[in-house]
Amino acid sequence: MSPRPVPPELIRLVAQVQLVEWPLWTESAARTRREILELCRLQAARGLTLLSWLAQDGLDGVTPPAIGPAPALPERTTPPPSGFMGRSGGGAVVWEGDLGWLLDSRRLCGGRRERMYAAADRLPIEVRELVVANWTWALGTPHGGQATAAYLAGGAYPDDGYSAARATVALLRLWERRPGYRPAMAAAWAATRTPADWCKAAELRAAYGAAVPIFSYPRVPLPPRTVVRPWIARLLGVQKDQQG
Repeated sequence: MSPRPVPPELIRLVAQVQLVEWPLWTESAARTRREILELCRLQAARGLTLLSWLAQDGLDGVTPPAIGPAPALPERTTPPPSGFMGRSGGGAVVWEGDLGWLLDSRRLCGGRRERMYAAADRLPIEVRELVVANWTWALGTPHGGQATAAYLAGGAYPDDGYSAARATVALLRLWERRPGYRPAMAAAWAATRTPADWCKAAELRAAYGAAVPIFSYPRVPLPPRTVVRPWIARLLGVQKDQQG
């Protein structure tokens, strides 16, 4: 699959949604580990929402999904982020200027959750498979902890190397010491990395004038006894081995 050029507003969003407060410490209490799980769920939903918008612009060989009108949101209380203009295509709303519901880093629930889950449901199968392949690779390789921790922390603290380094260590230790958290961390990584790889492929296509495939790691079998939480199964379209 080769993506077509991506609007600059979406490219900025791909980076903006990664600005979350991953922990900066190395030992975590049970409450904080739960907060990390919520952040993973938020990031997975955000990443797949962005992918659904990217897919609306089409891929070579892939038909964009039909998108219905966006559900109603509460009345605006703050101005929309600077530089964002609503876009529409084929009579359907693609995304709107007021992106507070997407950029809000608080716990995902209510209408925000349903809106992002609905966007994930509209993903073309070929696009979802890219995310699932990256997710399984992270869980099946010995380097999964290093790859996910460094990427998530680097995206969260792009201008603060000290915080990025501390968050990398914190996430890596959680990955190594708490295997049950790996599927959630890998889902957050795969869902946010795939849009970034999409944008890189689109940038290369614009620069060189030739189709460039979207990078993804190979899909591999899940390790035995992998805990697939219900929200992961819902967002990625995979089966639950266990209820988490």
